[in-house]
Amino acid sequence: MPKAPAPKTATKLSHVGRNSRARMVDVTDKAETVREAKASGRITISKAAMALVREHSLEKGPVTAVARFAGIQAAKRTADAIPMCHPLLLSQVDVVIIPRPFGFEITATVKTKGQTGAEMEALHAVSVAALTIYDMVKAADKKMVISHIRLDSKTGGKSGDYRRSS
Repeated sequence: MPKAPAPKTATKLSHVGRNSRARMVDVTDKAETVREAKASGRITISKAAMALVREHSLEKGPVTAVARFAGIQAAKRTADAIPMCHPLLLSQVDVVIIPRPFGFEITATVKTKGQTGAEMEALHAVSVAALTIYDMVKAADKKMVISHIRLDSKTGGKSGDYRRSS
């Protein structure tokens, strides 16, 4: 089986300009392309707290529905939370929250047609969905752990496609 090409590595930080000043990247001359990014993460929850979540007995309502909506809203508002992100017109945001024995696995897929990618929007959606679950379950389990938040794939744009290998 042929070996996958090594991912492209930048030789400089795109958001650091002259004199080491933080800057927003100028995308004026970049081509508008269809872009998609997928991110994932997890939240580990105690068995007792997961039992409460499954019973929908927490006071704040159905945990996964609220967390899914929070993730979608977060993707749309990423530029408000992360200073150097460009505001994007998103064409689709999908947040999936799957119960697992350890807690929840969260995946976000974000699509846009624009001059810059949607990686941060997908990562932000996963992060906020996990934080929302934490908020809703913290009365039953303060030892929850949010982890493994990562970019799984991206398509479109000058830097090309990326797919995380295991």
